[in-house]
Amino acid sequence: MPLPSMYHQEFKPPKELKDTINCFWYDKINFGDQLSGFEVVPDGYAEIIFYFGSSCSISNNGVLQPLPSPFIVGLLNRPIHFFSEKYLQIIAIRCYPWTVFDLLGLPSGKDGVRTFEHPIAGLQSALEKYINAGKTEKAIALVSQYCMNFPSDVSANSMLFKAGAAIRDANGTIPVNKIAESAHTTVRTLERNFKQSSGHTVKDVSGLIRFEQARNQLWLDPGTNLAALAHELGYTDQSHLSREFKRYSDATPAAFARKAKKRQQGLGNDFVAFVQS
Repeated sequence: MPLPSMYHQEFKPPKELKDTINCFWYDKINFGDQLSGFEVVPDGYAEIIFYFGSSCSISNNGVLQPLPSPFIVGLLNRPIHFFSEKYLQIIAIRCYPWTVFDLLGLPSGKDGVRTFEHPIAGLQSALEKYINAGKTEKAIALVSQYCMNFPSDVSANSMLFKAGAAIRDANGTIPVNKIAESAHTTVRTLERNFKQSSGHTVKDVSGLIRFEQARNQLWLDPGTNLAALAHELGYTDQSHLSREFKRYSDATPAAFARKAKKRQQGLGNDFVAFVQS
Protein backbone atom coordinates (compact mmCIF):
# COMPACT_ATOMS: atom_id res chain seq x y z
CA MET A 1 0.00 0.00 0.00
CA PRO A 2 1.54 3.38 -0.96
CA LEU A 3 2.05 6.18 1.51
CA PRO A 4 -0.92 8.56 1.74
CA SER A 5 -0.27 11.82 -0.07
CA MET A 6 -0.11 14.79 2.26
CA TYR A 7 -0.08 18.57 2.08
CA HIS A 8 0.75 20.69 5.13
CA GLN A 9 0.66 24.46 5.59
CA GLU A 10 1.14 26.63 8.68
CA PHE A 11 -0.15 30.15 9.39
CA LYS A 12 1.19 32.57 11.98
CA PRO A 13 -1.35 33.96 14.46
CA PRO A 14 -1.98 37.73 14.66
CA LYS A 15 0.18 39.49 17.24
CA GLU A 16 -2.75 39.68 19.65
CA LEU A 17 -2.75 35.86 19.88
CA LYS A 18 0.98 35.07 19.82
CA ASP A 19 1.16 34.67 23.60
CA THR A 20 -1.42 31.88 23.57
CA ILE A 21 -1.35 30.31 20.08
CA ASN A 22 1.79 29.06 18.34
CA CYS A 23 0.17 28.79 14.90
CA PHE A 24 -2.79 27.61 12.87
CA TRP A 25 -2.25 24.75 10.41
CA TYR A 26 -3.96 22.96 7.56
CA ASP A 27 -3.44 19.39 6.34
CA LYS A 28 -4.93 17.54 3.39
CA ILE A 29 -4.39 13.79 3.28
CA ASN A 30 -5.42 11.31 0.61
CA PHE A 31 -5.49 7.83 2.13
CA GLY A 32 -6.94 6.08 -0.90
CA ASP A 33 -9.88 3.71 -0.63
CA GLN A 34 -8.64 1.64 2.30
CA LEU A 35 -8.90 2.55 5.97
CA SER A 36 -5.43 3.69 7.03
CA GLY A 37 -3.81 4.54 10.32
CA PHE A 38 -1.57 7.47 11.05
CA GLU A 39 0.54 8.07 14.11
CA VAL A 40 0.72 11.30 16.09
CA VAL A 41 3.98 11.56 18.02
CA PRO A 42 4.10 13.58 21.28
CA ASP A 43 5.38 17.14 21.38
CA GLY A 44 5.09 20.17 23.64
CA TYR A 45 1.81 21.55 22.26
CA ALA A 46 -1.93 21.01 22.66
CA GLU A 47 -4.17 21.33 19.60
CA ILE A 48 -7.81 21.98 18.81
CA ILE A 49 -8.63 19.89 15.72
CA PHE A 50 -11.40 20.43 13.16
CA TYR A 51 -11.65 17.86 10.38
CA PHE A 52 -13.65 17.54 7.16
CA GLY A 53 -14.35 14.89 4.54
CA SER A 54 -13.97 11.35 5.80
CA SER A 55 -14.62 10.25 9.35
CA CYS A 56 -11.78 10.18 11.87
CA SER A 57 -11.43 7.58 14.61
CA ILE A 58 -8.99 6.76 17.35
CA SER A 59 -7.94 3.28 18.40
CA ASN A 60 -9.09 2.65 21.97
CA ASN A 61 -7.93 -0.74 23.26
CA GLY A 62 -8.15 -2.11 19.72
CA VAL A 63 -11.62 -0.70 19.08
CA LEU A 64 -12.14 2.23 16.69
CA GLN A 65 -13.88 5.11 18.44
CA PRO A 66 -15.30 7.81 16.11
CA LEU A 67 -14.35 11.37 17.03
CA PRO A 68 -16.50 14.47 16.70
CA SER A 69 -15.16 17.66 15.15
CA PRO A 70 -13.64 19.54 16.86
CA PHE A 71 -11.70 17.61 19.49
CA ILE A 72 -8.56 18.34 21.51
CA VAL A 73 -5.22 16.56 21.33
CA GLY A 74 -3.53 17.48 24.59
CA LEU A 75 -0.02 16.71 25.75
CA LEU A 76 0.77 13.07 25.02
CA ASN A 77 3.07 10.72 26.89
CA ARG A 78 3.16 8.20 24.04
CA PRO A 79 2.09 8.05 20.36
CA ILE A 80 -1.58 7.73 19.49
CA HIS A 81 -3.09 6.27 16.31
CA PHE A 82 -5.91 7.74 14.28
CA PHE A 83 -7.71 6.08 11.37
CA SER A 84 -9.39 7.47 8.28
CA GLU A 85 -9.84 6.83 4.56
CA LYS A 86 -10.14 8.71 1.27
CA TYR A 87 -9.71 12.47 1.78
CA LEU A 88 -9.29 14.01 5.21
CA GLN A 89 -8.74 17.74 5.65
CA ILE A 90 -7.76 19.31 8.96
CA ILE A 91 -7.78 22.84 10.37
CA ALA A 92 -6.02 23.06 13.72
CA ILE A 93 -5.16 25.58 16.40
CA ARG A 94 -1.77 24.77 17.93
CA CYS A 95 -1.77 26.14 21.47
CA TYR A 96 0.78 26.24 24.22
CA PRO A 97 -0.23 23.62 26.81
CA TRP A 98 -0.55 26.22 29.54
CA THR A 99 -3.11 28.20 27.47
CA VAL A 100 -5.46 25.77 25.69
CA PHE A 101 -7.85 25.07 28.57
CA ASP A 102 -7.79 28.70 29.64
CA LEU A 103 -8.78 29.75 26.11
CA LEU A 104 -11.75 27.41 26.03
CA GLY A 105 -12.76 27.89 29.64
CA LEU A 106 -12.44 24.15 30.30
CA PRO A 107 -10.98 22.34 33.31
CA SER A 108 -7.46 21.11 32.62
CA GLY A 109 -6.61 17.43 32.49
CA LYS A 110 -4.15 14.82 31.33
CA ASP A 111 -6.40 13.19 28.75
CA GLY A 112 -4.46 12.81 25.52
CA VAL A 113 -7.54 13.11 23.30
CA ARG A 114 -10.55 14.96 24.65
CA THR A 115 -14.00 15.48 23.21
CA PHE A 116 -15.73 18.58 24.52
CA GLU A 117 -18.73 20.86 24.19
CA HIS A 118 -18.00 24.51 23.40
CA PRO A 119 -19.45 27.25 21.16
CA ILE A 120 -16.33 26.99 18.96
CA ALA A 121 -17.93 23.84 17.50
CA GLY A 122 -20.39 26.19 15.77
CA LEU A 123 -17.61 27.06 13.31
CA GLN A 124 -17.72 23.58 11.77
CA SER A 125 -20.34 24.30 9.10
CA ALA A 126 -18.80 27.59 7.91
CA LEU A 127 -15.30 26.11 7.90
CA GLU A 128 -16.49 23.13 5.86
CA LYS A 129 -17.92 25.42 3.20
CA TYR A 130 -14.59 27.26 2.89
CA ILE A 131 -12.61 24.02 2.85
CA ASN A 132 -14.83 22.43 0.19
CA ALA A 133 -14.45 25.57 -1.92
CA GLY A 134 -10.66 25.45 -1.60
CA LYS A 135 -10.58 28.67 0.44
CA THR A 136 -8.18 27.55 3.14
CA GLU A 137 -6.96 31.03 4.04
CA LYS A 138 -10.53 32.21 4.62
CA ALA A 139 -11.10 29.22 6.90
CA ILE A 140 -7.97 30.10 8.87
CA ALA A 141 -9.04 33.76 9.06
CA LEU A 142 -12.42 32.71 10.47
CA VAL A 143 -10.82 30.60 13.20
CA SER A 144 -8.31 33.35 13.96
CA GLN A 145 -11.05 35.97 14.29
CA TYR A 146 -13.01 33.70 16.60
CA CYS A 147 -9.94 33.19 18.81
CA MET A 148 -9.50 36.96 19.08
CA ASN A 149 -12.66 36.98 21.19
CA PHE A 150 -11.38 34.37 23.64
CA PRO A 151 -10.86 35.69 27.17
CA SER A 152 -7.40 34.79 28.40
CA ASP A 153 -5.34 35.46 31.48
CA VAL A 154 -2.14 34.58 29.63
CA SER A 155 -0.18 37.61 28.42
CA ALA A 156 3.45 38.56 27.95
CA ASN A 157 3.44 39.87 31.52
CA SER A 158 1.93 36.77 33.12
CA MET A 159 3.71 34.15 35.18
CA LEU A 160 2.65 31.32 32.86
CA PHE A 161 3.87 33.10 29.73
CA LYS A 162 7.25 33.88 31.28
CA ALA A 163 7.65 30.33 32.56
CA GLY A 164 6.61 28.82 29.23
CA ALA A 165 8.93 31.12 27.31
CA ALA A 166 11.84 30.13 29.56
CA ILE A 167 11.16 26.42 28.95
CA ARG A 168 10.85 26.91 25.19
CA ASP A 169 13.96 29.11 24.96
CA ALA A 170 15.99 26.44 26.77
CA ASN A 171 14.47 23.57 24.73
CA GLY A 172 13.24 21.98 27.95
CA THR A 173 16.67 21.80 29.60
CA ILE A 174 16.25 24.49 32.28
CA PRO A 175 15.77 23.44 35.97
CA VAL A 176 12.44 24.20 37.64
CA ASN A 177 13.97 26.68 40.10
CA LYS A 178 15.45 28.67 37.19
CA ILE A 179 12.07 28.67 35.44
CA ALA A 180 10.51 30.07 38.62
CA GLU A 181 13.16 32.78 38.72
CA SER A 182 12.38 33.71 35.11
CA ALA A 183 8.69 33.95 36.02
CA HIS A 184 9.46 35.98 39.17
CA THR A 185 7.71 33.53 41.46
CA THR A 186 8.40 30.62 43.79
CA VAL A 187 8.70 27.01 42.66
CA ARG A 188 5.62 26.09 44.71
CA THR A 189 3.46 28.82 43.20
CA LEU A 190 4.72 28.05 39.70
CA GLU A 191 4.00 24.34 40.02
CA ARG A 192 0.50 24.97 41.38
CA ASN A 193 -0.41 27.42 38.60
CA PHE A 194 1.20 25.34 35.86
CA LYS A 195 -0.66 22.19 36.83
CA GLN A 196 -3.92 24.11 37.19
CA SER A 197 -3.57 25.59 33.68
CA SER A 198 -2.17 22.62 31.76
CA GLY A 199 -2.95 19.53 33.84
CA HIS A 200 0.78 18.75 33.88
CA THR A 201 3.80 19.61 35.97
CA VAL A 202 6.59 21.88 34.79
CA LYS A 203 8.85 18.81 34.59
CA ASP A 204 6.30 16.99 32.40
CA VAL A 205 6.18 19.83 29.90
CA SER A 206 9.94 20.39 29.94
CA GLY A 207 10.56 16.71 29.22
CA LEU A 208 8.17 16.75 26.27
CA ILE A 209 9.71 19.90 24.82
CA ARG A 210 13.20 18.41 25.03
CA PHE A 211 11.97 15.18 23.41
CA GLU A 212 10.33 17.28 20.70
CA GLN A 213 13.71 18.77 19.76
CA ALA A 214 15.29 15.32 19.47
CA ARG A 215 12.32 13.95 17.53
CA ASN A 216 12.30 16.85 15.07
CA GLN A 217 16.04 16.57 14.45
CA LEU A 218 15.86 12.84 13.71
CA TRP A 219 12.77 13.27 11.53
CA LEU A 220 14.50 15.89 9.40
CA ASP A 221 17.99 14.34 9.50
CA PRO A 222 17.86 10.60 10.28
CA GLY A 223 21.65 10.44 10.06
CA THR A 224 22.16 12.70 13.08
CA ASN A 225 24.84 11.47 15.49
CA LEU A 226 22.98 10.40 18.63
CA ALA A 227 25.80 11.03 21.08
CA ALA A 228 26.20 14.57 19.75
CA LEU A 229 22.44 15.11 19.85
CA ALA A 230 22.30 13.94 23.48
CA HIS A 231 25.05 16.40 24.41
CA GLU A 232 23.40 19.25 22.49
CA LEU A 233 20.06 18.77 24.24
CA GLY A 234 21.51 18.38 27.73
CA TYR A 235 20.89 14.67 28.27
CA THR A 236 23.39 12.97 30.57
CA ASP A 237 24.56 10.70 27.75
CA GLN A 238 23.26 8.77 24.74
CA SER A 239 21.67 6.13 26.99
CA HIS A 240 19.69 8.85 28.80
CA LEU A 241 18.47 10.19 25.45
CA SER A 242 17.45 6.68 24.37
CA ARG A 243 15.49 6.00 27.57
CA GLU A 244 13.61 9.30 27.41
CA PHE A 245 12.99 8.96 23.66
CA LYS A 246 11.54 5.47 24.04
CA ARG A 247 9.39 6.66 26.95
CA TYR A 248 7.57 9.14 24.70
CA SER A 249 7.73 7.43 21.30
CA ASP A 250 7.68 3.69 22.06
CA ALA A 251 10.81 3.49 19.87
CA THR A 252 14.51 4.01 20.30
CA PRO A 253 16.07 7.02 18.55
CA ALA A 254 17.77 4.65 16.11
CA ALA A 255 14.50 2.89 15.24
CA PHE A 256 12.69 6.22 14.82
CA ALA A 257 15.50 7.45 12.56
CA ARG A 258 15.18 4.31 10.40
CA LYS A 259 11.47 4.99 9.95
CA ALA A 260 12.21 8.61 9.05
CA LYS A 261 14.80 7.47 6.51
CA LYS A 262 12.29 5.07 4.90
CA ARG A 263 9.81 7.91 4.72
CA GLN A 264 12.37 10.08 2.92
CA GLN A 265 13.08 7.26 0.49
CA GLY A 266 9.39 6.56 -0.10
CA LEU A 267 9.72 3.02 1.23
CA GLY A 268 7.33 3.24 4.17
CA ASN A 269 3.96 1.49 3.99
CA ASP A 270 1.90 2.30 7.05
CA PHE A 271 3.75 5.03 8.93
CA VAL A 272 2.53 8.62 8.68
CA ALA A 273 3.75 10.64 11.65
CA PHE A 274 2.47 14.13 12.28
CA VAL A 275 5.73 15.74 13.27
CA GLN A 276 5.37 19.50 13.13
CA SER A 277 7.83 22.16 14.06
